[in-house]
Amino acid sequence: MSSDDPTNAGTASERRDAVREKALQVQARQSRARAIRAAVIATAVLAVVVVVGAVVTWAVSSAASKPVLSPANVIDDGFVVNDVTGVAQTGADAGGAGVVEGETPTPEPTTEKTPEPTTSPTEQPVVDIRVYVDYLSTGSRDFQVANAQQLSKWVTEDAATLSYFPVAMLTSKSNGTKYSLRAASAAACVAEHSPEHFFAFNNALLAQQPAIDEDGYTDGELADMAIASGAEGAKVVRACIEDQDYASWAKTATERALDGLPDTDGLSLTGTPMVLVNGVQYVGAMDDPKEFAQFVLTVASDAYYDETPSPTPTP
Repeated sequence: MSSDDPTNAGTASERRDAVREKALQVQARQSRARAIRAAVIATAVLAVVVVVGAVVTWAVSSAASKPVLSPANVIDDGFVVNDVTGVAQTGADAGGAGVVEGETPTPEPTTEKTPEPTTSPTEQPVVDIRVYVDYLSTGSRDFQVANAQQLSKWVTEDAATLSYFPVAMLTSKSNGTKYSLRAASAAACVAEHSPEHFFAFNNALLAQQPAIDEDGYTDGELADMAIASGAEGAKVVRACIEDQDYASWAKTATERALDGLPDTDGLSLTGTPMVLVNGVQYVGAMDDPKEFAQFVLTVASDAYYDETPSPTPTP
């Protein structure tokens, strides 16, 4: 049969059309498959975005809804010591403080004879001692260990008011555990829920201080120390410490101290410990209780004579 037969030509054309149609069908199916896969991927991505957005929104709203707690009995970000229960007050102070045994921060009597005043001198002013402490600061530890007994003696004898200001300047020095901040929060918990045992817990935190660049105590161990120091309401104190209720407060209190200290002549926190006596910074040896006692006596004497009216000579 000749290849020019019209019947064969039509059959070949039909076959080409059939192949072309099948190819178009395959291409259409592939396009639909690609569109379906793209739609599935887009839906999955959208679902992930929605879930992540919901989680972030929940977390932010939860954080925003949780109030920033502040201790109820805090004064200028510090805690006044009214009870020195749990810290020995007898015997010589650590580091040779026995040299001031029986001595309290009262003005030294003058040997000069002065005319008899026509009015009685004002009552001796009580010395105000403020101690800014970071519970990871070795200097804070040295000061507390050396002076704990004479500080407690002065408080007991109403010769001085004593306040501690927990700050967190060394938060980054504990392998990421933020020990400095957590310890300050724990101190605030005890000051809030068992104030009569704050001085003992403060003393324990400093005397048993962990080393810098180590993890420090866990929140559970801090709670154990608080309870061992005599803190009452063990469940409440433990929950407060383990939940880090006052961590945000400790952070902002530190920031405020770095900006400026109340009742001082323009001082701001530059390091710990920072010890102020009647607003005057002590710059002596932190581990020398005799030197610190002399400084307190000097400041007390200055305050006494500044507040005592000048005597008027009698005829």
